[in-house]
Amino acid sequence: QGFAMTGPLIAVLDYGIGNLHSAHKALVRLGADARLTDDPALIAGAAAVVLPGVGSFGACMTALRVRHLEEPVLDAARSGRPFLGICVGMQMLFSASEESPGVAGLGVVPGVVRWIPGSVKKPQMQWNMVDVGDRSDPLFVGLDRQPWFYFVHSLHGVPDDDGAVTATCEYGSTLNAAFRIGPVAAVQFHPEKSASWGLALLSNFVGDVARGRVGAAVS
Repeated sequence: QGFAMTGPLIAVLDYGIGNLHSAHKALVRLGADARLTDDPALIAGAAAVVLPGVGSFGACMTALRVRHLEEPVLDAARSGRPFLGICVGMQMLFSASEESPGVAGLGVVPGVVRWIPGSVKKPQMQWNMVDVGDRSDPLFVGLDRQPWFYFVHSLHGVPDDDGAVTATCEYGSTLNAAFRIGPVAAVQFHPEKSASWGLALLSNFVGDVARGRVGAAVS
């Protein structure tokens, strides 16, 4: 604070649950005019939207709905503006989660968030190497094919369309780690806690927003 932000206006959704500040602070550090907000007008007017999340799928979806933010989030995701879901925010973009049966997700990414299979320790709470399947994806441009990111999760997204997966990691089996449908990107790991790799990814996101990159609206 105390200085004018000259970067693009990015709305970081504040729906009153968990620690949402670290993603906001990382974006500010990269020069974005990032604002933690639950104001539908600001969300509608922002150049891009970030949906972070920690905790359980059901609690996050309930909190989003209590704040009357479901429609503003869906409008943003369908608008063609850059959109980024992080951790449980990524999971919320799916249709449903095995963690919270009966709780509907946002359905932006058709599919189900499923428990990490096998007998490996859950949650995965560690740095892990990510295998980037599509290095042309705007989030991963300029990063190595196998960068390292920090994970804290017990479930992973399984989209109906495998083509939505842009990166995976190995943890007992191959887990999906990043996704894209048009301008909507989502990552299971925490870029804001992933040192230089995470800042590079978020810098790519901010750069795309600043250049006005938009995609076809998600139906």
